[in-house]
Amino acid sequence: MLILGIDTSCDDTSVALLENGRKILSHVVSSQADLHGRFGGVVPEIASRKHVELIDAVYDEVLSKAGAAAADIDLVGVTAGPGLIGSVLVGLCFAKGLCFALNRPFVGINHIEAHAMSIFLERDVEFPFLALVVSGGHTIILLMEGPCNFRVVGSTRDDAAGEAFDKIAKFLGIGYPGGRTIEEMARRGIKDHVAFPRPMMDDNNCDFSFSGLKTAFLNYAKNNPVDASTMAHVLASFQEAICDVLVSKTFRAARRSNAKRIVVGGGVAANGRLREVFFERAPQEGFEVMISSPQFCTDNGAMVALLASFYAQKGALSPLDIKGYSRMAMR
Repeated sequence: MLILGIDTSCDDTSVALLENGRKILSHVVSSQADLHGRFGGVVPEIASRKHVELIDAVYDEVLSKAGAAAADIDLVGVTAGPGLIGSVLVGLCFAKGLCFALNRPFVGINHIEAHAMSIFLERDVEFPFLALVVSGGHTIILLMEGPCNFRVVGSTRDDAAGEAFDKIAKFLGIGYPGGRTIEEMARRGIKDHVAFPRPMMDDNNCDFSFSGLKTAFLNYAKNNPVDASTMAHVLASFQEAICDVLVSKTFRAARRSNAKRIVVGGGVAANGRLREVFFERAPQEGFEVMISSPQFCTDNGAMVALLASFYAQKGALSPLDIKGYSRMAMR
């Protein structure tokens, strides 16, 4: 069974072709990072227009690399939300048109759920497990109780962790994507140089908040010039605060959910320091932590095709008239 997965949720145009939902035959991601870099962040209108330009070529390249034809596709999965609505609609409309023309079944996929399940591209994980999905647009904890069955345990009340990284990088003028740039510069820094706050760490819940941490950084920078001699130390301290909050809150959610296995996905999961902190603390906390390879942490069509295969196995297909959503209800 050949499954085509399409993701255009933000600024990456990605298409993948999987055999039986696991074996990747071809996978292409066209990034717009350089295009948006001059603005210090993704510009939604530019992103959606670029998806329109790229989607046909990326689709053709995937089929060519796999040595497949359109008629060989058995199922199409596509991100229906959440994401930038203009971007989401490009992939969604392309997938609907393709399924209508080929008379193939169709599954609209929850982008966040796909990140939580992306680990299955590399290994099997026993259910139930806790999933932290952390990216530029989302910071959320899900309890994955079974295939296509999850519930929300905690989420951010304002900014996502990746958004905080990007906004601080934009403020400092050090490049985009902000998380990657901050991670590279922070490697040379002292992690406790600045005592940045850990928002909501002591609150009796599993939710996050990063807007206050961002404000704390801006206030510090106004009173303490961040120059070449201090940049790495300040950024290392800022990054450490985010990692500390993400790991501590996820472990709290795991304890409350009686989950022994933790999966981490999403773009920020590629951050080297976050991975280190999870793996350093997990053994003493009694958890097994699994994190997707960096190539599957960022937005990708392979995870969409994978999740589509699980829904198809349950017979949970989507009608062609489903709508795209910028904010999808997470149950």
